[in-house]
Amino acid sequence: QVQLVESGGGLVQSGGSLRLSCAASGFGLDSYFIGWFRQAPGKEREGVSCISGSDAMTWYADSEKGRFTISRDHAKNTVYLEMNSLKPEDTAVYYCAARLDYYSSYDPCPYDGMDYWGKGTQVTVSS
Repeated sequence: QVQLVESGGGLVQSGGSLRLSCAASGFGLDSYFIGWFRQAPGKEREGVSCISGSDAMTWYADSEKGRFTISRDHAKNTVYLEMNSLKPEDTAVYYCAARLDYYSSYDPCPYDGMDYWGKGTQVTVSS
C-alpha cells in the first residue's frame, strides 16, 4: 500500500523545537519532490518547505527561513522537517506530500498536483 505517514508533532512551548518525519511505504522517495505544508484553523493550506528529488533544491517560506530545515534520508525513505524557534503562529496541522520528478523555479513549492499526501500531524506551540 502506497502511503506517506507523518510523525513528530506535539505540544511545545514558544521557542522550542520539533522534528517532523515523513515516512514513505509502498514506494521509494528517491526521485520524488517532497513538500511540507500546513493548515491552521480557518486558514488556507500553505507551503512551508520543499525539496527536489535530487535534493539539490530546497525552498522555504519567508517566515520559516533560518528556523526550519528540510532534509532527506534516502536509506530510511524518510524526509524530515526540523523546526526550531517555534512560534505560536506555527500552530497547524502539518502535511507532507510527494510528486514524481517535479521542479520549477517559477513555482517551487506548489500543493496542487502532488501525487501522494499524508494525513497530517498536529503541531501546537504555546505562548
